[in-house]
Amino acid sequence: MNTEMYQTPMEVAVYQLHNFNISFFSSLLGGDVVSVKLDNSASGASVVAIDNKIEQAMDLVKNHLMYAVREEVEILKEQIRELVEKNSQLERENTLLKTLASPEQLEKFQSRLSPEEPAPETPQSPEAPDGSTV
Repeated sequence: MNTEMYQTPMEVAVYQLHNFNISFFSSLLGGDVVSVKLDNSASGASVVAIDNKIEQAMDLVKNHLMYAVREEVEILKEQIRELVEKNSQLERENTLLKTLASPEQLEKFQSRLSPEEPAPETPQSPEAPDGSTV
C-alpha cells in the first residue's frame, strides 16, 4: 500500500477503509482468508462464526479510526495553543508599539490602513457640483 501521498493518520485510515478486502481483515484477525459458501448446507454455527469475524473486523476498523481521529485532534489542539500564544505575543507587541508611537505616527499609520476614510483632523474643502474646490 502506498500511503506516502497521505499526510495525516485520518487520511491513511480512510484510504485503508476504501481499499480493504476480506483477506486484509482476516490477516488482521490472525486467520486465513475466509471463504463463504452460499448454499443451504451452511450450518448456523458457521454463520455465527462469520458474523463474529465481521464484528471483530468492524471493531478493529472503528478502533483504528478512533485512534487516528484522537491523534489528529491532539495535533490540532497543539496548533491552536501555538496560534493563541503567537496571537497574544503579537497583541502585546502591538500595544507596546502604540504606547511608544507619537500621535503623529499613529495618525500617519491609520491613514495608510484606511485611505478611503479621511482622518478626522484633516480639513476638507467643500466641492462645487462641477468637481472644483469652492
